[in-house]
Amino acid sequence: MSIIKKFFLIAASAVMFSGCAMAPAGGGASAEPAVAAAAERLRLAMIDPTPAALGALVADDLSYGHSSGKVDTKASFIGDLVAGKSDFVSITITDQTIKLAGDVAIVRHTLAADTNDSGKPGKVALKILGIWQKQGGEWKMLARQAVRI
Repeated sequence: MSIIKKFFLIAASAVMFSGCAMAPAGGGASAEPAVAAAAERLRLAMIDPTPAALGALVADDLSYGHSSGKVDTKASFIGDLVAGKSDFVSITITDQTIKLAGDVAIVRHTLAADTNDSGKPGKVALKILGIWQKQGGEWKMLARQAVRI
């Protein structure tokens, strides 16, 4: 094999392997439906909370920031929902966007909800930033921050 052919073979191999290294982990755009499905399961679990459903959707080191400034851990987030301290009667999500960065997804949306926190009816309108991470093959919410609108 001539030196020129060897050079082109090596160069082509380098290009091919560098392209593989640059491919996003987690499946790129094809992961968006899986992230959206996980976010939808979380919406439903917040309306009808069980420790198992919520526990499967949030990361162990969850940081969940409320619009009031309160920050929940996984245990306090699940505990407050199951106990009815934070009670969502209905949740409507609009304007959702998902941006993938490897095994992390940035999910933004508008949330409108009817609540009954500790037996007190109310309504909330929020902008939400959620950070989801693929852990053990599943998308889990790692962090969330809400602001009132």
